[in-house]
Amino acid sequence: MYMNFLPSLKRSLYAAGVITVSLFSSCSSNKNLVTYTVADTTAFSVYDDFNRAFLDSTKYIYRNTFADKRAKDRFNGAAAIWCQPMYLDMALNAMELARKQGNSVKEAEYRKLSNKILDGNIKQYLDFDFDNCDETFGWFIYDDIQWWTITLARAAKLLGRDDCRELAEKSFARVWYGSPRVGDTGSYANSEKGLGGGMFWQWQPLHNPHRNEANDGKMSCINFPTVIAAMLLSDLAPADRKADSSPETWTNKYGDFSRPHYETKDRYLEMAKEIYDWAYDHLGEPSGRICDNTHGDNHGGGPLIYNQGTYIGASALLYLATGDPRYLDNAKAGADYSINEMSKNGVLPWAHNHRNPYEQGSLEQGIYPAIWIQYMDLLVNDCQQQQYRDFIHHNIEEGLKNRNLYGICDGELAQPTGTSLPIGSYAASTLPSLLLLFPTR
Repeated sequence: MYMNFLPSLKRSLYAAGVITVSLFSSCSSNKNLVTYTVADTTAFSVYDDFNRAFLDSTKYIYRNTFADKRAKDRFNGAAAIWCQPMYLDMALNAMELARKQGNSVKEAEYRKLSNKILDGNIKQYLDFDFDNCDETFGWFIYDDIQWWTITLARAAKLLGRDDCRELAEKSFARVWYGSPRVGDTGSYANSEKGLGGGMFWQWQPLHNPHRNEANDGKMSCINFPTVIAAMLLSDLAPADRKADSSPETWTNKYGDFSRPHYETKDRYLEMAKEIYDWAYDHLGEPSGRICDNTHGDNHGGGPLIYNQGTYIGASALLYLATGDPRYLDNAKAGADYSINEMSKNGVLPWAHNHRNPYEQGSLEQGIYPAIWIQYMDLLVNDCQQQQYRDFIHHNIEEGLKNRNLYGICDGELAQPTGTSLPIGSYAASTLPSLLLLFPTR
């Protein structure tokens, strides 16, 4: 038992009255009975329970599971590098919720927390040197970097940190154009070079990469996040900015390369539209279903809820920027497919390997619903599509009543969460993510 993670005894009542839980302490031969009130239902309380369980407060990055004592590195207790930005998004969402509610004390608390999480991650991951592909603390796949681009762009705007904008533009450029130090040819599959368009998923081998070829994997998890990142950077870019006149240049065995330090506002928008159109044509369906990947003309992988989410987000951002109704129609189709075809009994799917739900790759899939929720916020609240609110709040209600003794709900929102399993921070993020963005019906 991890008794230091027990929620405060001073809790609000849930539903019709007080819910008490009995627990036999495993530390006592007499099995003494411990009784207390389950966590209250406010967004901040549920989020604070999540942080008590998973935040390594010595480093301000997140642990992999409930059982890990410290977040040392990717092989020793730290949550995956690509999931850490989603946890920073949660802190930013908490700060924004407090601001909207006029709660200046909580806003200041979560602003401080957001900065600590951001600085903790920068320190952990080699000062965000995106050209360093160290496999323990560095960057070794395109989408890992691009997830951080998105959150750094959000942090630049919400925290007013110009260093975050600079880092976001560096990470975006590293993904798009490649790296002089790593020697890869970049994620962008330039159709003018016979590469077929879209974004490649990876470079291989990590420390002596081959040139990407047209039939290499192009996954939804890099294509739609690239659209989102480009849209957020377009929003941040100064209106009067000119193209970079002194881009970084290099030559390797694959040819001559050029990497601007930044793009103009219009260029970011142009990049977003290009990748969106390619991804819609090659990874999407009119029904709103998004497949996981394509290798040449071979589409593979079923729909995954996080890919549905980034498709919704990319579509919503383009709609908000352009007013083109096709983008809104696509976002709604993506949401409808997620709810009507992928969710069972009105509850979001718990993404994991059913044969081995607690192995590492499966644990990381638990972050998928939190990503979906992040972009449903754009569709519901920014694009004013209120028809999805009841589904979201049904999920909140299911999650709230199925928390364990520490206030944590695993990814199966409609099932009681136990205390003995190695619950990952990933799946446990679903409920607080829902509440921080949709605190009221």
